[in-house]
Amino acid sequence: MPKLQIDLPKSLSAIVEERIRDAIVNAELAFGQALPEDGVGLSMGVSRTPMREALARLQMQGLVVIVPKKGTFVFKPTLADAEQLASFRLVLELEAVRRSLTFAAEATLADLRAATQDMRQARTEEDGKAYARADTRFHEAFFAHCNNSYLANAYHSISGRVAALRAHLSAGQENEQVTSFEEHLQIIESFEAGHIDKIVTTLSSHILRAATAYETALRRMGVEDA
Repeated sequence: MPKLQIDLPKSLSAIVEERIRDAIVNAELAFGQALPEDGVGLSMGVSRTPMREALARLQMQGLVVIVPKKGTFVFKPTLADAEQLASFRLVLELEAVRRSLTFAAEATLADLRAATQDMRQARTEEDGKAYARADTRFHEAFFAHCNNSYLANAYHSISGRVAALRAHLSAGQENEQVTSFEEHLQIIESFEAGHIDKIVTTLSSHILRAATAYETALRRMGVEDA
């Protein structure tokens, strides 16, 4: 008789992890904010054990920093983080674009259009954080359809930090969103036409320009390390 599989409910620590992750990447929690186990656990109605398990996994994702005898804090990005994340992301995403265009062009295009429509709605409502969330979904579409789990997993290892930078540092920059939106439309147009060279050019400019904008925002916050 074949082995029958069932989907078990998420563990409490997984639920806590997901909620804190969402709070960080959606800018509900500030960079560097303290996350005391007792205080956060009490607010979520959970004990120390699932809280500690969740925070340990979030530390592996680079979203929190656990400092012995001091506590746990939301990560604080540096100028070097912005540059290095952009550089690594560029390598991964350009390959994901090529593969998604080859293996699942229609499905990828549908996801890109849906995300862009959400961006348009967010701009109409002047909701910078909603725009950032839709922006994140746009880029995740390439990895969802790239037909390479290793490539997708490599991106997921940094995707939380990338999304957090986007939500925290670009949500209030209207000029940045105008340029970003136009670039997303250009990427869709080139993807639909199968013009990989144009996609590469626009996407490279898009990612590197965003990194520069993040660095500018970090400097305004008083971050000076390079």
